[in-house]
Amino acid sequence: MNKPFRFNKDNVRRMLVDTCFFVVGSMFYAAGINIFAVPNNIAESGATGLAIAANYLFHVPVGVANFIINVPLFILAWIFLGKRFVGRTLWVVVILSAALDLTTLFYPTYTGDPILASLFCGVLTGVGLGLVMIRGATSGGTDIAGKIVHKFFPQVSLGAAIAVSNSIVVLLCALAFRSVESAMYAVIVIVLSGRVLDYIVYGLGRGKMLMIITEKPQELSDAILQHVGRGVSILPVTGAYTGMEKSMLVVAIHRSDVAKIYKVLKTVDEHAFTIVTEAGEVLGQGFRRRDET
Repeated sequence: MNKPFRFNKDNVRRMLVDTCFFVVGSMFYAAGINIFAVPNNIAESGATGLAIAANYLFHVPVGVANFIINVPLFILAWIFLGKRFVGRTLWVVVILSAALDLTTLFYPTYTGDPILASLFCGVLTGVGLGLVMIRGATSGGTDIAGKIVHKFFPQVSLGAAIAVSNSIVVLLCALAFRSVESAMYAVIVIVLSGRVLDYIVYGLGRGKMLMIITEKPQELSDAILQHVGRGVSILPVTGAYTGMEKSMLVVAIHRSDVAKIYKVLKTVDEHAFTIVTEAGEVLGQGFRRRDET
């Protein structure tokens, strides 16, 4: 259930921080679109892709077209997804649409190698969307369409619904530009933008999880606390083959701490059985706070 927004100190502070991220993210996104995508007729996904096509066919400003395309989606989202979702997304779309049109006054344009244009467009739009999504918002467009489809057809994953919507938009843009290459360049933009976005949204909170089976749990945990500064959980374990009782240390660390852990293991218990796995996201003390997600 969506909770009503209350004007208190914490909520106002969070709203101001969110707005700063939205503005900076929109400037990066607009740079990718106005400097590289529009001058080179590179198809884009989402509502922005349709807006670029409208700009090409009817000379409508990209920002204005982006906002108009989102209006019917907002109405559907208001009905099916809730008022708070609409309010937050609407604020992002207003900022993004304004940035798309206002930055044309001072951003330069690049009309050189279209592959280079696609690469830089992907990086800039990925950074822009990442800064928006790291604050728990979306840029509207096919994100809204995907959420609505997923709500009524839960067997269809949200990612699949958005991917299908984006594919349709890219094909429509390619038809508008009458260029197969436009859609091919769009693939470069979408893939690279997604990778950059994932790194920004998840990379900063991503780490490693170590499971260390040892006969020296207290010595090893003390050494990790002293030399790495990470908390350790100690669990009793029993070997299925040997029947021996040992202890397993579980510790979450940043990637940069892995070498320190190896050094501690070599010093305290070089025979410890160690499993190192990827942790998609780590929340809590010493990592990202939960209120930042």
